[in-house]
Amino acid sequence: MQFNSYIFILAFLPLMIILYFLLNKYNFIAGKSILIFGSLFFYAYSNKTTLIFLSISVIINYSFTLLIRKFKWKKLFLTVPVIINIGFLLYFKYLNFVILNITNLFKIEYSYKDIVFPIGISFITFQQIAYLVSMYREEIVYDNFVDYLTYILYFPKLLMGPLVEPADFLSQINDSETKKINWNHIAEGLKIFSFGLFKKMLLADTFANAVSWGYANIDIATSMDWYLVMLSYTFQIYFDFSGYSDMAVGISRMFNITLPINFDSPYKAISIRDFWKRWHISLTVFLTRYIYIPLGGNRKGKIRTYLNTMIIFLISGIWHGANWTFILWGILHGILSVFERIFEKAEKKVIEPVRWFFTFLWINILWLLFSANSVSQWKVILTKIFTFQNTSISDELINVFKIQELNVVTNMFHLENMTSNIRGLWLLAFIIISYGICLLPENNYKKMSKLSLVTMILAAVACSWSILCLSKESVFVYFNF
Repeated sequence: MQFNSYIFILAFLPLMIILYFLLNKYNFIAGKSILIFGSLFFYAYSNKTTLIFLSISVIINYSFTLLIRKFKWKKLFLTVPVIINIGFLLYFKYLNFVILNITNLFKIEYSYKDIVFPIGISFITFQQIAYLVSMYREEIVYDNFVDYLTYILYFPKLLMGPLVEPADFLSQINDSETKKINWNHIAEGLKIFSFGLFKKMLLADTFANAVSWGYANIDIATSMDWYLVMLSYTFQIYFDFSGYSDMAVGISRMFNITLPINFDSPYKAISIRDFWKRWHISLTVFLTRYIYIPLGGNRKGKIRTYLNTMIIFLISGIWHGANWTFILWGILHGILSVFERIFEKAEKKVIEPVRWFFTFLWINILWLLFSANSVSQWKVILTKIFTFQNTSISDELINVFKIQELNVVTNMFHLENMTSNIRGLWLLAFIIISYGICLLPENNYKKMSKLSLVTMILAAVACSWSILCLSKESVFVYFNF
């Protein structure tokens, strides 16, 4: 089940909120139980077989948390399940990738394994590891099975995050004040959920159609087409993933649970390091807390700092998917981050608009690598872009942005003459609006509690418009990770 579906918005979510607060009046365990069973239904809605993996993961990991709590060989009982979790992740995501590369290297024939990929496995794996480490460090006060299941399965964050620290989540879910319905939190949650839904349905999905057109027409697309397709993917992945995060935070807010910020206006970044302080923040925090710092962080000299930085970005690339494009994407981000550390003093002397321009350019180029099917395809597209052989824009790409819903806007504001006389008007409007959303306003998360008549009207319009666009359910980009 996805957040951007009729069944979720009109049935599942309202029912879960009602049952959660009703059952909490009777018993707190009953309230948590409805979250657990509801989350299982949410997870298994599209593919029931993925429950097998989830059940095995839960049994193994909780068994080891018991061993960590009761016996003195804590490090052993932490190491073994961490290896098992990573093994699961590598098996499901990387087995066929390894087979493909071995067969290509040795020129032998071998059939792929038919593997059912459990949705959300990357996020589930990291949350399991976080819980195990927190148990090992004795950070968790609430460590019964119901609390463990509530943390792992909590449906707003189950498939795509944000990643949240176990101790922080469990302290909230066990706070008696969070068991009572809070109408301000309901309003705040509806507001940020509506804005997130708008990001996904109107912006991300429209840019996704432009990206799909580009990759379906690599040979005939012009240099300018590909520049616009590259920019479209940059906007698509941001509005898609940050839209999901906004919805997850909004849903959780309705349950009186605060999830951590995941995006802080990342395209305002003036360096690659600044970008990673703003993009997928919960993943950056996880990698820093559980890998970078244990490796020594920046405490053991410059060379070790650079090496640790490269390790983190390599792991990030591998985590994102089984393709050399993801691995190279992570390595290049690591190289740029190390480069910025080395020349940090010189970089600060450059004026911020220039730093922003080159940062945004690098981000675009690397997102193009992220979206490409292969490294060689990425090179071909980059060559097309930077040779500037043809700067015209294809009609087919322009038509992608003439979405049906804009007919209402055209008629309402009498824009018929403008749309007929200005070629690519809606394409230009989408890009200008997207730049404006990314660069001008304060982040949605930071102004979540600010309720006013204007913002609630905007949220109502965004929600209504988005729901009218739900004729087909589109998949989120990070659903594949």
